[in-house]
Amino acid sequence: MASENVARLRTALLAAGLTAVAFCLGDAVARQYPFGSRTRDVSDLGNQYVPFHAHLWDLLHGAAAGGWLLNWQSGYGSSFLPDYGTYLSSPFAPLVALFPRHDIDLAVYVVTVLKLASAAAAMAVLLPELRPGPRWAAAMLGVSYALCGWTLMLASYNPMWLDGLIAFPLLCLVGEWARKGRRPVAGVLVVAVCWFANFYTAYMATIGAALVLLARLLTEPETEPGPEPGPEPEPGARPGAAAVLALGRAARTTLLGIGLTAPLLLTVVKGTGLAYPGSRAAFEPHAFGDLLTRMLPGTYGFGTPSTYLDTAALLLAFVLPFHPAVPRRTRTVWTVLAVVVALSFRWKPTHLMWHGFATPNGSPYRETFVLSGIMVIGGWLALAHRLPGPRQLGYGAGTMGALIAVGVLSGDPGLTGRGTYPLAVVGLLAVFCALLVLWRQEGPRTAGSRLGVPAVMAVGALLAAQLGQSALSNAWIDRKRPPLLGHSAVWGPRQATERATIAGVDHWPDYRTEPGRAETVANDPLAVGGQGAQYYSSLTADVWSRTLEALGGGWSSHGRSLQSLDNPVTDVIFSVGARLRSQAVPRPQDAAGQPAPQPTVTRRAVPPLVTVRAAAPATGYGPSPYANQELLLGSRVYTAGRIAQVAQDGGKPLRARHGSFYAAPGAPGGQPRVYRAVVSCPAGSRPYFWAPDFDGSARTAGQDPVLYRGRPARGQRAPMAPLGNTAPRGGRFSVLLHPMRGSGRVPADAVGCLDTARLAAAQRRLTATAATRVAVTADGVRAQLPPGSSGFAVIAAPAITGWNCSADGGPSQPASSYLGLVSVPLSGGTGEVSCAFTPPGLRTGEAVGGASLLGVAALAGYGWWQRRRRRSGRGGADVPVGPLGPAVTPARPGP
Repeated sequence: MASENVARLRTALLAAGLTAVAFCLGDAVARQYPFGSRTRDVSDLGNQYVPFHAHLWDLLHGAAAGGWLLNWQSGYGSSFLPDYGTYLSSPFAPLVALFPRHDIDLAVYVVTVLKLASAAAAMAVLLPELRPGPRWAAAMLGVSYALCGWTLMLASYNPMWLDGLIAFPLLCLVGEWARKGRRPVAGVLVVAVCWFANFYTAYMATIGAALVLLARLLTEPETEPGPEPGPEPEPGARPGAAAVLALGRAARTTLLGIGLTAPLLLTVVKGTGLAYPGSRAAFEPHAFGDLLTRMLPGTYGFGTPSTYLDTAALLLAFVLPFHPAVPRRTRTVWTVLAVVVALSFRWKPTHLMWHGFATPNGSPYRETFVLSGIMVIGGWLALAHRLPGPRQLGYGAGTMGALIAVGVLSGDPGLTGRGTYPLAVVGLLAVFCALLVLWRQEGPRTAGSRLGVPAVMAVGALLAAQLGQSALSNAWIDRKRPPLLGHSAVWGPRQATERATIAGVDHWPDYRTEPGRAETVANDPLAVGGQGAQYYSSLTADVWSRTLEALGGGWSSHGRSLQSLDNPVTDVIFSVGARLRSQAVPRPQDAAGQPAPQPTVTRRAVPPLVTVRAAAPATGYGPSPYANQELLLGSRVYTAGRIAQVAQDGGKPLRARHGSFYAAPGAPGGQPRVYRAVVSCPAGSRPYFWAPDFDGSARTAGQDPVLYRGRPARGQRAPMAPLGNTAPRGGRFSVLLHPMRGSGRVPADAVGCLDTARLAAAQRRLTATAATRVAVTADGVRAQLPPGSSGFAVIAAPAITGWNCSADGGPSQPASSYLGLVSVPLSGGTGEVSCAFTPPGLRTGEAVGGASLLGVAALAGYGWWQRRRRRSGRGGADVPVGPLGPAVTPARPGP
C-alpha cells in the first residue's frame, strides 16, 4: 500500500510539473506577463477577478472597509458573501495573501498555474483507479486534460472556473468510491470542497461525473465490497441490484456534500435572484464542423466549443472504438458517451441543463471541459488495456483525419491560425510513430511493462509533441485574445500612485473617498481603495443599478458594471467628501511603460453617512435624472437647460422626434459628422449633459471634449457629465456633438443647469439635522442622531435586501427603502439608529448545512459501528453466543 501511494504521488507530481511548464512556456513565447511586457488582464480577469483577489488580500490583512458579509468599498455598500462564493471561495484563493499587494497580478497568475497543475494531478490519479496502466501515460493524459482547449481559451482568464476542472476527476473518483462502497465520509467531504470552491463549474462537473459513473456501471457492473455502511450485495447478486446500490450511495454522497455548502450556496443563489437582470442571451447552436475544427491546435473562437486536446490524447480517444483488446461493451459505451455529450452542446434543452437552465452571456459552451475529460478517459482505456498496434493506430488516425477534413471543409476558416495545420500534421506523425515504437517494444505484453531505451525515446517524442502543441496553442490564444476582448494594465505606477493618494485623504466613515471616473479597472474601489459607486459583479444588486441609473449614472455589461457618477449633487447625497480625478489614459496592452499621471483630489463639505428626512417622498423616480437627484436631495438645485435647436454643421435644424429626443447619427463609413446644439442656462450655473444612448463626445468652446459611451446594442449606458465649468454671461452657449458611427440620441432635456449656491445651502440643511456620530462595522452601521429626531433616518447606502434596522431602542425590523436607499422610521426618541446586514439565504443555508452535518456524523458513526461489528464477528471479545455455542460468521473481504 505504501508503494502504491508513492507511485500515485510521483504520477501526480509529474503531471503537475509538466502542466506548469507547458502553460508557462506558452505565456513566455507570447511575451505575456509575467514573462514579458504584454498584459494578461483581459476582460473579466482584469476587471473582476484580480480586483476581487485584491479585496481578499485586504480582508486577510485587516485592511478592507467592510467584512465577509458587507463590502463598504463597492457600490456604496454591497453584499460580499455572494461575491465571495462566486469569485473567491477556492481553497487556492487565500494564497494571494502571501504576496505583496502590489504583486496581486503575479499572485493571481501563480494561483492559476497551481490550479492547472492540480487538475492535471487529479486526472493522473483518477485514471489508474479506473484501470491499471502505465503511470507515465496517466501523467501525460493528466496534462492533456489540464491544458485542453477550454482551459487555454476560457478558463485561463476566468480562474474561478479552473476549480471545476479540478472537480471533474475528483468527483469521478468519488463515483468510483460509491461504486465500490468505499470511503463514504471522504466522498462527502470531496463533494463539499468541490462545490464550495466554485459551485457553477462544479455543477457541470457533477453532471459529467454522473455520466462517467453510469458508464462505469454499464461496463464494470460488479462492485467490490468495502466498509460502506448499509446492506452489501451478497455473492452472486444481480449486477442490477449492485448498480442501484452504487447509484444510491453516489446520490447520498452528492446531496450531503452539497448540503454542507448550503450556507454559501444558497446565499449565492438568492443573490443571483436579486441581481440586475442584465441581458438575456439567445442560444444559437454551433456548426458541427466548428466543433471538429476546434479539436486542432492553435485555433481561436469565442462562440464555439473549445474541444482541443493534444494529438496524443486525441488519437488514443479515436483508437478506442477499434481496439480489440478493449471489451466491446467498454468500447461502445465510452464512444457513445463522448458522442452524446458532444451532441448535447447543440440541443437547446441539454444546453440549458449544462448551464443551470439559463443561457450565459459570453461563451455559451462552458461545459466543454467535461467532454475533454471523457475523451481523455476513453484514451486511457484504449492505452491501459494494451498498447494499440499499427492497424488500430491507422484506423484511429484515419478517423481523426476524416473528421478533421470535415471540419476544414464545413467549419469556419477564421477559427484556425497560421500554425494550426503544421502543428496538427507534425504532431500526428510524431505521436503515431512514437506509439508504434512503444507497441513494438511491448509486443504482446501489457502496457505496464518496464520501458527500454527506444521506448523511453518514444515517450520523449510524445512528451515533446504534447508540450509543444499545448504551449504554442496557448501562445497563439494569448496573442489573439487582448485585441478582441479588451484589456487592462497589470498593477503599475498609475495604480500605486492612486492608491497612495487615496490612502492619504481617506477618512472613512467620516466621508467617502471616490476613486473617480477615470478608472484603471471596472472595480477600482477594490483595486486602488476608497469607497465608490463603481461595482462590477455578476451579482450587482438590481436596486442599486436602477437607483444609480435614475440618478444619471452609467454602466456597461448590460447594467452589471456600474460606473462612478462624477456629480456634486450625488456627492452630497452619498457623503463623498473626497474625489480623485486622474487623467484618462488608454489602457495599454503592454504592461511596461504605462503612464502614471499625478491625480488631483477634490474636497467637498458633505453631510455624514446618516441623515434625516422629514417625510417620505410622495412619488418615486421619474424620467429626468436632474429631477430625481433633487427628489433624493430634498431641495431644488437645477434649472432645466433649454435646447434652442440642434443642427448638423451646414445643415438644417433637426426636429425632436416625438418631442423627446433628437436623432444625431454618425455618418456611415466612419466619416466625421458634427452637430451643434444651442443651449441656454442661467449665467454662472454649471451645465451638465445627459444622453445615455449617445456614443461620441461633446464639448463647449475652449473646453476639452467629454467622451460618452452610450451603446444600447452593446450593453453600455453613458453617465451624466459636466459641460465645461460655468455658463457664460448671457447664458447662451453652443455644444458640439461628435457622434461615432451608428445611432446617436440626444434627449430634449439633456442639459441641466446646477446652481452651486443652492446646493451648498441644501448641504448645510442636511448636515444640521444629521447624525452626530457614525460608526460602521463589518456587517452594519450605528449612528447617533439629535434626540427627538422624527421622520426617516436615511443611510447613504443602497437598500439591498438583507438590512435590518432599529431606531430609538425599538425592535429590529427589515429596513425601509427611501428612493432606493436604506431608511428607518424615527419616533422622536433617543435618536439611536442601528442597522445590521445579513445576506439573504444565509440563515436557511445554515439550517440546511447543519442538517447535512448531522447526516455526515450519522454516516460516520454508522460506519464505525459496522466495522466494529465485523471485527467482533471475526472472533473478537464481543462474539455473540447462541444456544449451540459461539456464533460463526464467515469472514468477509476487506476494502
